[in-house]
Amino acid sequence: MNSRDIYMDDEDNEMVLLLQKLNVSKPVAKTLACLLGSESVTSRDVEMMSRLRQPEVSIAMNYLQKNNWVEVEEVKKKQGKGRPIKIYTLTVPMDEIIDTIEQKVIAENEMMLENIERLKALS
Repeated sequence: MNSRDIYMDDEDNEMVLLLQKLNVSKPVAKTLACLLGSESVTSRDVEMMSRLRQPEVSIAMNYLQKNNWVEVEEVKKKQGKGRPIKIYTLTVPMDEIIDTIEQKVIAENEMMLENIERLKALS
């Protein structure tokens, strides 16, 4: 992780806003932006970059794992006790993630249009 990765830049923030407009939750959108800017990140890295709290990062990572968009690797700490550090890596190109989001938006809009047509037929 380099110094540019400490905070999200304007491009990252624009990506987050656009994802949110497509009904992607803010934590998931911010987490995706953090993952896109780095080869791999820890939960703590995402917390610092995105300014999300640990539970929000955890929920976002679970969502990304459920969609098979990230891979998690647990690494034992070099010294001391405690939980292993989880390292997350984006495993799917962002283009594919955007395509998935696009298909979901299209399906939702088609359903809305069908509901409108049904309302017209009923009135």
